Order: sequence, then structure tokens, then C-alpha cells
Amino acid sequence: MQVRNSFRFLFVASVFLMSVSSARANTEVTLRASDGGAVSGMRWTPAGEAKAGVLLFHQAGSNYGEYAPIGPRLAGLGYDVTAIDQRAGGNAYGRANATVAARGKISGFLAALPDLEAALADARQRLPGKPIVVIGSSYSAALVFLLAAGHPTDVAAVVAFSPGEYLSGASVDAAAKRVTVPVFVTSAADSFEISAAADILAVSPSKLKEQFVPKAGPHGASLLRADSNPEGSTAAWAALEAFLARVD
Repeated sequence: MQVRNSFRFLFVASVFLMSVSSARANTEVTLRASDGGAVSGMRWTPAGEAKAGVLLFHQAGSNYGEYAPIGPRLAGLGYDVTAIDQRAGGNAYGRANATVAARGKISGFLAALPDLEAALADARQRLPGKPIVVIGSSYSAALVFLLAAGHPTDVAAVVAFSPGEYLSGASVDAAAKRVTVPVFVTSAADSFEISAAADILAVSPSKLKEQFVPKAGPHGASLLRADSNPEGSTAAWAALEAFLARVD
């Protein structure tokens, strides 16, 4: 039994290392928002040609460190991945939000939309003809619906971790009604969050709509992090990867 367990551990470890090794080293990037402000980010690229682009947006009080273990895994699956520091964020995951630091203040949630648009414009320029998937966490899970509604030919799919009506001055429901591309929503294992995600998903006219209801897990994209969600991250990854495979 001990030999069998040891073999199983070595097999799983080798698969993980193969996935990580198939992604190139991470690269710091600086983008430019429509108001001229600098937007800091991190990029992970696959070893071969990217099959699609993935943009990662963090939750409140956070930064692209939220995606430190997530970006490399997506790159290992063949995606060109960029995560940014939005102007509505803060210090978490052992690092400072560089975009907030450069501006000298934390902005409101809706004010961060130009940062998402900068990431989308950069991806469109660098990856002509490739589908671009946008992934949001908490307040940015609300913003990605506005982003997709405002750029219907540029966004190929929307992934929203714990979306809700978080935006003062804008309706996520109204934006979702204009999103026709594939949509994937999920949330914490919490009845209120599950219902909020379902309500937003229901109004989208998309022909491909999926909701993953976790048995365990926290708020936002941390659902994918094994350190934040040891009991549920594997199932969350399986659901996300299955959805992405239907999009790219």
C-alpha cells in the first residue's frame, strides 16, 4: 500500500511539473489606460502558440498576486495569460498593488473599468484572431459583464467568480442582458452568492451558459487556489477547464 501511494504521489507531482514547465517565465508588463494612467500587470505565456488569451482581474483590496498560482496553470494549458493590478485594489498576497501606488489612492469599483479595457486592447493587439476570455473576481466579476457588453466583438467568453450588483452607478443585470458570448459563473459555497450568480446568468441571452455550484470554497477567484480552498479547488478547476475547452 505504501509503494502504491508513493507511486501515485510521484505521478501527480510529475503531471503538475509538466504543466508548469510548459509555460514560459512570467513577465511584468505595464499597460496604459484610456486616461493615460499606468496599469501594472503580470503575463504568463505558453511554450507554444497560444490557443486563446485569458485576462485575469482581481477582487477588492487585492492585486494580481491573487492569481499567482492560477496564471501559470492556465499558461500550462496553452493560454496567453495577463493579470493586472486595478486602481480599485490594495495590498494582499504579499505584495502591493502597483497601480494604486502609482496613483496614490484607491479608486471606486466602476472607475477600474478603463484598466480592464486597457488589458483587453493589449490582448487584441498582441493576439489577432485569437479568442479572448475575461475572468473576474468579486467586483471585477461584475465589471467583466460591462466589459463584454461594451466590446461584444472583442470578448469571446466571460468567467465570473462571485458576481453581484457591486457597482454604484451601473447595473450588472442590464449589462448581462447584452452579453451573448459564452458565460460561466460560480461563487462561494454560500446560498446568497449562489443565488446572485444565478440571477445574473439567467438574464444573459447567451446560448452557452454554465453555473458551477461548489460544495466548498471561498469568495472570488480564490475558489481555484488550493491554499484558500483545499477541499474544493480540484472540482472548481475541473469545471473551469471543461468550460474553457468548449470556448477555445
